[in-house]
Amino acid sequence: MEIQTSGKPIDLLMEKVLCMNILSSEYFKELYRLKTYHEVIDEIYSCVEHVEPWMTGNCRGPSTAFCLLYKFFTMKLTIKQMHGLLKHPDSPYIRAIGFLYLRYVADPKTLWTWYEPYLRDDEEFSPGSNGRVTTMGVYVRDLILGQYYFDSLLPRIPLPVTRQVTANLEKMKLPTKLSGATGDSSRQGSEDTARRPPSVKASLSVSFGQRAPHRASTRDSSPVRRTITHDDTRRSYSPSHRSGSHEGPDRDRSDRELDRSSRDRDRSSRDQERSSRDRDRDRDIRNYHRRERDSRDRDYYRSRHSDERRDDRRDEKAATVSSNLAKLKDLYGDVTEKKEDGDAEKLRRDSCAEEVIRLGGPRWR
Repeated sequence: MEIQTSGKPIDLLMEKVLCMNILSSEYFKELYRLKTYHEVIDEIYSCVEHVEPWMTGNCRGPSTAFCLLYKFFTMKLTIKQMHGLLKHPDSPYIRAIGFLYLRYVADPKTLWTWYEPYLRDDEEFSPGSNGRVTTMGVYVRDLILGQYYFDSLLPRIPLPVTRQVTANLEKMKLPTKLSGATGDSSRQGSEDTARRPPSVKASLSVSFGQRAPHRASTRDSSPVRRTITHDDTRRSYSPSHRSGSHEGPDRDRSDRELDRSSRDRDRSSRDQERSSRDRDRDRDIRNYHRRERDSRDRDYYRSRHSDERRDDRRDEKAATVSSNLAKLKDLYGDVTEKKEDGDAEKLRRDSCAEEVIRLGGPRWR
């Protein structure tokens, strides 16, 4: 029996950038060789070292854990298989990927039923690549309470469900605030931005010296960012630098205005494309109906003319037959009249013969 899901496709539940990078990664294509649930578990046990969405260091691409998570999405796990993941004794990362599967795919109304038995789980592991250790119970609680997961966006949980989860946690006397085990609660930056960009979008922006649209501190998050020295600190507090510090907000404001104008242009272009597609579709529909109507008219007129021609040929044939009969009558006379004359002559001869026999009969005796 399969798990009760939200009914939405995974490309709508997972961030589009992350989803596209997973599908295009070479490692995910190599996972086609894994055909069974147990083979994927063995791969998690052998290869997964953290459950962040993106690779760490100088690498650019989805993490091993999320490629294997997407492999599970394609397999559509059953309830029995999910219990096997959540209770697996070999590796906490196997269990963590099971909880992530539920957070993405399961119906939000059923999340509490799945997560509640593990909220006090004390198995320790490090979900991120920074080595920060937490317990499985804290990790699960952050998953159900948070909207962001290591700078990636999780599916939204309806507000009534969130309120019910908070009330249940209060009854269990557990914290209702995020602990930070799954990253920051927003996308306003992280402590290790100098070590690696938080996402592919941010890394692309860093490569061109631009600010990522969802990161406020990406300009300072380049992997080659130089270390701030004491001279730099003293220079930052110099009067000349202080006098030019007002340019920062103006530059940020102009950047925001440029971003807003570019978004408006993109929105208007999308609207124009949508309207053009609608016009093309309407024109195709009208042309289709016009062709159908012309075809029906042609069939009707064709059938009508064929019936008229058939009637004309029938009348011509009948006229021809009658004219031929008239010619035959003129040549040979009426056959019925001759037959009647022949019958009358025969009756006359028969009567004459009877009269002769009657008259000559006594003499013969």
